[in-house]
Amino acid sequence: MEFQRFERADYRRLPGKPGIYKFLNADNIIYVGKAKDLKKRVSSYFAKTSSDRKTFRLVSEIEQIEFVIVQSEFDALLLENNLIKENQPRYNILLKDDKSFPSICITRERFPRIYSTRRIDPQMGDYYGPYTNVKAMNSVLDLIRKLNKIRTCKFNLSEKNVNAKKFKVCLEFHIGNCLGPCEGLQREEDYLLDIENSRQILKGKIGVVKRTYKEKMDAASAHLKFEVAQSFKQKLDLLDKFQSRSTIVNQKITSTDVFTLISDDKSAFVNYLKIQEGSIINSETVEVKKKLGEADEEVLQFTMFDLRKKYGSSNSEILSNLKIGGWENLQIQIPQIGDKRKLVELSLRNALFFKKEKNSKPSTQPNVEVLENLMEVLKLPELPVHIECFDNSNIQGTNPVASMVCFKNGRPSKKDYRKFNIKTVVGPDDFGSMNEVVKRRYLYLRNEELPFPQLIVIDGGKGQLNAACDALREVGAYGAIPIIGIAKRLEEIYFPEDDIPVHISKKAHSLKLIQQIRDEAHRFAITFHRQKRSKNSLRSGLDNISGIGKETKKKLLAQYKSIKRIKQASNEDLTDSIGSSKAQLIIRAIKKGDL
Repeated sequence: MEFQRFERADYRRLPGKPGIYKFLNADNIIYVGKAKDLKKRVSSYFAKTSSDRKTFRLVSEIEQIEFVIVQSEFDALLLENNLIKENQPRYNILLKDDKSFPSICITRERFPRIYSTRRIDPQMGDYYGPYTNVKAMNSVLDLIRKLNKIRTCKFNLSEKNVNAKKFKVCLEFHIGNCLGPCEGLQREEDYLLDIENSRQILKGKIGVVKRTYKEKMDAASAHLKFEVAQSFKQKLDLLDKFQSRSTIVNQKITSTDVFTLISDDKSAFVNYLKIQEGSIINSETVEVKKKLGEADEEVLQFTMFDLRKKYGSSNSEILSNLKIGGWENLQIQIPQIGDKRKLVELSLRNALFFKKEKNSKPSTQPNVEVLENLMEVLKLPELPVHIECFDNSNIQGTNPVASMVCFKNGRPSKKDYRKFNIKTVVGPDDFGSMNEVVKRRYLYLRNEELPFPQLIVIDGGKGQLNAACDALREVGAYGAIPIIGIAKRLEEIYFPEDDIPVHISKKAHSLKLIQQIRDEAHRFAITFHRQKRSKNSLRSGLDNISGIGKETKKKLLAQYKSIKRIKQASNEDLTDSIGSSKAQLIIRAIKKGDL
């Protein structure tokens, strides 16, 4: 069985979502686990050397990691149980027995019974669940028995037996929990109304029941029957706590295949879930390269055939997010509501993550088509595999910073990003700031004999570009590195020593790449500026008062919580807190406006 698969070294790329993970050695599945956060849970195995010999041995054998995303930790627990039962991994010991989670059964007989069971036999009745929390399940059974008079005996209450007076009422009748159908004291029609009411509660359709009891509670309260009203209140509370069913195990969904597809211009990502007896037993996500003009429905149709053949599926029902034709003897649905829709959404979630992971995975191969287009448009001497972009950020000259982002092979290379604190420029001077950071960057590369980029992008118009060109002249790199500026308003491209900008088609991938690089530089600069501004805002006016040290500042802020409250404090309070001499320093600073 194949889920989405990573190599051992790639465990940090797992999603931070609930799901199931499997550890594999060269031959078999050796461990199956569940997680509320897959990334954190799997990373914990590799974070440090475990003192547990079993865990240490398990980690040493891991070669590959497979996973599947689910909707909740509850679903993860159910799916983990199914997979351990099926695969029997040797490092799993808790769930290897033949027990399963209990369900609630409504039997198919005259005067049906309602009871909990771990054995599923569709011939016996209708099943609801399963429940991972036995206490919650017992609460539901207790709720049903409090709301409805349901028998607990196992007598065969056939019409012949009841008429023959074979049975006598038991203690449940005498304490008011049963109305005595065994002696014919309750009509079958009335009993079945209680069964139907119980069935609706188990299905989660409790709105009507809640409204009914709300009305009865209000009526009892209006007639000053507060004990009766409280009993209905308790029943409403139990209904509110009722646990809904899981999409991972649902006995009503027996044998079904789920196929979903999402795509982009070049690839389609198809997720497959195979459902048997209400449980997901197989899941796989595949990437399919699309042909020119190939529709998503065609891709899904061929992929469905391959995956069904691979997993030997003969399920006649298929759920999907796309309309598929050309299949005989198959019932294909696009569900809009209910548990089947939840399964489709679960499948889509896995396909979306697989697509996101594929697109975000660093590539060592250049995005040649886009880079060649960029080289042609900008008349560059070589393929711009290495591009650097600069941007400034400040607010009226305060906390001035700059950023440099690096793209390699048309993708962000975040380890090469750089932040700059502006050192030589005072006030709001974007041109001077740009000159400084470009000079510092390429003087450093020259001194360290590191390679220059094939293209420099400046976030700004002609003024910023000229400032950057002046910096390159001072470094002696002008003419050695192609450089352009991009003005945000009209997305105009400026070249050195040319006053007329170039306009690239808004649909061109080359322009989109330049915009992406520019936007990333702007984001990086803004983030750095906010961090610096936030850090400086933490420096209070107390830091500028001579005679007020670190401990005094800490004491004042611990007591008053803010500068505003310190200003509002009375002279006596300040004196009591830090002493007379230091209090006078604070009071003097407040009067001067230094605080």
